[in-house]
Amino acid sequence: FTNFITIIPVTNIFHDIIRSMNINELIAIVKKKLESKIEIQTLKVEDKTFLHKGHKGNEENKFHLKIYVESSELSKLSKIESNRIIYNILDQELKDQIHSLQILIR
Repeated sequence: FTNFITIIPVTNIFHDIIRSMNINELIAIVKKKLESKIEIQTLKVEDKTFLHKGHKGNEENKFHLKIYVESSELSKLSKIESNRIIYNILDQELKDQIHSLQILIR
């Protein structure tokens, strides 16, 4: 019993670091990822987290975003197809930092 070893789950440490991202960092990442994968004329990302404070299921350090996209590429697709593209691009952020995503495409 003198050689007792403590194992700390490293994934939980990194998970907490990822979750502590602030909204400005998240918005910058979202913009960069979308602009690098889609032909976009105008992109606006808004934090709408304040609208969901106190709601059941609202998680601390998870954000609610509203994305306005003007894209000739996405406007040619159905709403389902264009949303699927955005969700695929933001897959990791949706798992780690985004609780709700509202998408408006022109």
